[in-house]
Amino acid sequence: MSETILKQTIIMMILMLAGFICSKTGLISNESNKDLSKLVLQVVNPVVIFMSYQTEQKPELIHELLLTFALSCLAFVVLIAGAYLLIRKNPDKNTEIERFSSIYSNCGFMGIPLVNALFGMEGVFCLTAFITVFNLIVWTHGVILITGEKDIKSVIKVFYSPTIIAIILGLLSFFLGIRLPEIPSKALGYISELNTPLAMIVSGATIAGTDLKALLKKIGVYKVCSIKLILLPILLSVILCLIPVDEKVRLTVIVAASAPPAAMCTLLCIRSGKDSLYASEIFAAGTILSVITLPFVVKFTEYLTKTIYQICG
Repeated sequence: MSETILKQTIIMMILMLAGFICSKTGLISNESNKDLSKLVLQVVNPVVIFMSYQTEQKPELIHELLLTFALSCLAFVVLIAGAYLLIRKNPDKNTEIERFSSIYSNCGFMGIPLVNALFGMEGVFCLTAFITVFNLIVWTHGVILITGEKDIKSVIKVFYSPTIIAIILGLLSFFLGIRLPEIPSKALGYISELNTPLAMIVSGATIAGTDLKALLKKIGVYKVCSIKLILLPILLSVILCLIPVDEKVRLTVIVAASAPPAAMCTLLCIRSGKDSLYASEIFAAGTILSVITLPFVVKFTEYLTKTIYQICG
């Protein structure tokens, strides 16, 4: 599994490099990158999620989906508690940005390609449970953390976002046995295939917009990345390895939670007048470093699972 993740992250890094070059040479402007980001989040990702439900209804799939949902809830409890314990409140620092970046991951942009590489569309099927929990928590706790606004509209907004609509429609089609005809299914399949290249090109173009030299000098960025990409994933891995669940469910949750910091932090910072530059620097550093940390976390999880299995007989 770790070898598959390593290969996939290298592929994704090459695609990000393409986006980086396109941005630096002016082929992708900041505005067009924002439009591409919207395309991925509001069209491509939802289509991938919906298509993951276009599969035969099996009892084991329903069981895995419910298990993933339960473990995702547990994962966010661990991530939030861990972030608050490891990142202490400091009025002179961007504590809220650091906590948000440590808790919330790019589970759509990075999670879908990685889980798809590991387990195919059945893995993406399970991942939708994590994405659902992510959306519910990020639009409540996450928004309050960054903006300080306890706005009920943000909570309501979750339920008519393209991602949640795709999950609802996908679940209905799955349980009612509704399958698309061949032609629309193929058309949506082509859109699904855009997910990995477009998402990575957008990420690379976003990284190009940060000052990488200045980023290297900021200790806070390394601290947050260490917590987000190594400490919290290892803690989560230890906890989930003690729970007897299928490897697909466990690794789907761990990979999604261990993905680099969410780009959404930068968007919320811009909206609320917070330090969006710092947020984008954490995103950039985390995305680059995840090429090393994600295979490590998966390898650690595999080793730990094997060790516990041998001990328990």
